Amino acid sequence: MKNFLKYVLATITGIIIVSILFMVVMLASLSVMMVSGEKTTSITDNSVLVLKAGVNIPDKGSKNPYSGIDIINMTVTPAPGLNEILQNLKKAASDDKVKGVLIENGMIPPGWATTEELRDGLKKFRESGKFVIAWSDYLMIQEGYYLSAAADKIYINPSSTVDFKGLSGEILFYKKALEKLGVEVQVIRHGKFKGAVEPYILDRLSAENREQILTYVGSIWSHVLNNISADRGIPVEKLNSIADNLTGYVAQGAFESGLVDGLLYHDQLIDTLKVRSGLTPDDKIALVPMHKYTKVPESKKTPFQKNKISVVYASGSIVNGKGNENNIGGDAFRDVIRKERKDSTVKAIVLRVNSRGGSAIASDMIWRELELAAKDKPVVISMGNYAASGGYFIAAPGTKVMASPTTITGSIGVFGLIPNTGKLMEQKLGVTYETVETNSNSDFPSVYRSMNTVEKEAMQRSIEVIYSDFVNKVSAGRKMTFNEVDSIAQGRVWSGSDAMRIGLVDSFGGLTDAVAEAGRLAGLEAWSLRELPVSEDPFLKMISQFGAEIKNRILKNELGEFERIFDDLREIRDFSGIQARLPYYIELH
Repeated sequence: MKNFLKYVLATITGIIIVSILFMVVMLASLSVMMVSGEKTTSITDNSVLVLKAGVNIPDKGSKNPYSGIDIINMTVTPAPGLNEILQNLKKAASDDKVKGVLIENGMIPPGWATTEELRDGLKKFRESGKFVIAWSDYLMIQEGYYLSAAADKIYINPSSTVDFKGLSGEILFYKKALEKLGVEVQVIRHGKFKGAVEPYILDRLSAENREQILTYVGSIWSHVLNNISADRGIPVEKLNSIADNLTGYVAQGAFESGLVDGLLYHDQLIDTLKVRSGLTPDDKIALVPMHKYTKVPESKKTPFQKNKISVVYASGSIVNGKGNENNIGGDAFRDVIRKERKDSTVKAIVLRVNSRGGSAIASDMIWRELELAAKDKPVVISMGNYAASGGYFIAAPGTKVMASPTTITGSIGVFGLIPNTGKLMEQKLGVTYETVETNSNSDFPSVYRSMNTVEKEAMQRSIEVIYSDFVNKVSAGRKMTFNEVDSIAQGRVWSGSDAMRIGLVDSFGGLTDAVAEAGRLAGLEAWSLRELPVSEDPFLKMISQFGAEIKNRILKNELGEFERIFDDLREIRDFSGIQARLPYYIELH
């Protein structure tokens, strides 16, 4: 028995030592990667810059050491942000070592507005006379095809597929599932189009929500078709016919219909790149990943400029408190904007919004700082894939509002949501509760019972006040009357194209255009950029969040395609207080 315990203790000690050594090795490896990540690099002649599309592309590149780590496959592939990619395309246009760009398509949609900005960047790159070739080995999703249409040539694997079929909005409903669990979702709202809560209270779309989805999906598809038609020389009518008949689902059909220019295996693609670069098939060609090219210094150094334009990236849900790098914390962004407002060297602010909304209170805090900033210096709003509900709330005081025609915006409306888990607790779990209170509604809001009439009326009054305040602020920012804003509000969602038509947006343009417009409004001929918020020190972040990041990545890997449903349900935790959110959970594909 004594020997058994000794061996068990030795085994446990060994496991602990190995675990510690593993952690030390991992920390050391990541430290080396982070240190080396700051160094400049160089590329060889006859290089082709590789743009990986069909992957998640954030607006701002992350210094988070985990952002490029695949724990399951133990691989590291840094994911550059849209800002880095656009800057790299501009830099590569005048780099003699770069002969062209290869678009490698993947299967994760980056968002229609992000795709729009990448298209613009590629078209400007092509003005240098260099080539752009797009290729797909498995499946070319619609956003990937829209991006690829900006290339000189589009090639796919002979066994590949082009997913060209038109747009659809897919919404999941949880009402019946919640009923089975014994959960009642209590909703108070203003706005007949406010569909953010419909997944919890209905089992199908309301007529109003169906109408607005059909309108903005149709607007985006029309814009996409017109651009593809111009790029590929295919009439819109024929493109719709190709989509209706799913012609692209067979590679040969995609080729014969003119969607693609050829069917190539990977080795044939490489030979094609060599020929386009002026080489022979026997020569070597360097394929340079975008994250590596970020570290290549520009051939001409830009002189230091004292005058600055601050670009503040607001991505994710708007939440109370400080938030984190994946959302927009009201306290944190209020402080960031206030600091830039008071900095005399900052001559203009660009707010890049990529948000479906969130907390009405946090949105109001950010709005206040932006409104004060706009009185001192130009504030240009740059809308990404989404700038809706709370995302539009914070955009309202902008000196100028810019969006993509494919941006999802508007959704000017508010709601309150309180789940009643009484049946779940008592009938399913056997948990009962009892409340001792001094007044009739001392426990309001309670998640263990239904709201009474007084509580519902109080919440409705609060929502009406916030909705009225929301409309008034949009009215002031857009120089429209209350009734004009109210007529296009009511929670209704609009595409960027329609938003400009009705006065919610001033002009079309991406992040680069917004920065240039900020410089023009500030009367600057040259400036330096300051990108905010400043990322947390990656080493400290790695130490503090190592375990949590691994857990999240393993969970996402196990959930697979059901990850989004899990995230949707987890969002209920953030629905505290009154919300200004987009109709959630619409997958546009």
